[in-house]
Amino acid sequence: MKKYFLIIAISGVFVIYSAGIRHQTPVIKRPAALFSSSSSPSTTTSSTSGSSTGSGASSSSSSSNTSSTSSTNGNQYKNGTYTGSVADAYYGNVQVSVTISGGQITAVKFLQYPNTHSTSVYINQQAMPYLQQEAIKAQSGNIQLISGATFTSQAFIQSLNSALSQA
Repeated sequence: MKKYFLIIAISGVFVIYSAGIRHQTPVIKRPAALFSSSSSPSTTTSSTSGSSTGSGASSSSSSSNTSSTSSTNGNQYKNGTYTGSVADAYYGNVQVSVTISGGQITAVKFLQYPNTHSTSVYINQQAMPYLQQEAIKAQSGNIQLISGATFTSQAFIQSLNSALSQA
């Protein structure tokens, strides 16, 4: 009799726990907004301090350069679209592509990002637009990490610097 009571009690706890976890899953409203960046950022965070780019391991994905033309007005980068290396963000990989126009960073797009767990999706939905805007604002990989998205931020900076080194 005690066995049956124990089995029912454990099953009940499991069902209640599962129901509670299911209700904590965030609702994704605009996933398409994660993949592109506007050229007019509107954040007010400072991007003057440096950050560490070491995120542990990085994959040796080949970086590619498409439509590279030399900038003649003395700006920092060559025009074109550059793909950074894949960087390990612990919960998944991050890879970005950078578009340079007029010697300036005009767009940063995520090609890969951690999206296998609902928590990763929720965190990255919040952090990725800020990372994109900060990179455009700073015109370099010298941006601040996002609190709560440290691994993604470090991997973003690593991939961004890889792409910018080609420009």
